[in-house]
Amino acid sequence: MRTDSKIHDWRIDPREYARQEARRGSRHAYGSVDPVRTALIVIDMVPFFAEANPYVRGIVPNIGRLAEALRTAGALIAWVLPANEAPLGRASGEFYGPAVSEKFAATAGEGPLRSRLWHALDTRPDDLMVEKTAYSAFFPGRSPLPGLLAERAVDTVLITGALTNVCCESSARDAATMGLRVLMVADANAARRDQEHNAALHTIYRSFGDVRSTDDVLDLIGRRPNCP
Repeated sequence: MRTDSKIHDWRIDPREYARQEARRGSRHAYGSVDPVRTALIVIDMVPFFAEANPYVRGIVPNIGRLAEALRTAGALIAWVLPANEAPLGRASGEFYGPAVSEKFAATAGEGPLRSRLWHALDTRPDDLMVEKTAYSAFFPGRSPLPGLLAERAVDTVLITGALTNVCCESSARDAATMGLRVLMVADANAARRDQEHNAALHTIYRSFGDVRSTDDVLDLIGRRPNCP
């Protein structure tokens, strides 16, 4: 079992920060977060991705910090896992080829949902556990997550997990389209390379949501250790 890990060298281009500051008067879109109306969305943190990618293993501590602080503050934690089917439905076999399509359809693993998560993640009985049958956790009809969040009057989602530029970015885009306040947690998402990670962060920051660090989010909810 692999235990080495990495964290992305993430960045937003200063020119993009300047563009947003000129447009809306502030670097960050969302200057406050109400934990009671917030959900931490943790996407696809399963052995299939964690065993193969040191960047996925590297974000586990930050996801843990966020989950602990947000639970204490009254937020919802939602663990989203891939279902045992290829994400492009009937087109998967043709698009990926039969062998890869079958491989992707097995990413979820077997057994109860909680048992499918990467072993280093800490879950609690009150956390949500849901499956998705598409890359996005927010695409209509492909996951129960949007309805469960609406029942709880959630208006803000913090996107974390794997992969930054695939399921996480897809989820962030669809969540924004639904009218949710989206914050992508830069050092709690993982891709295969820094270039892919940063390209996805740029797209989200430019058009769909805010991009913050784990420490920024903890400051927003007043749960960072050095905060009063």
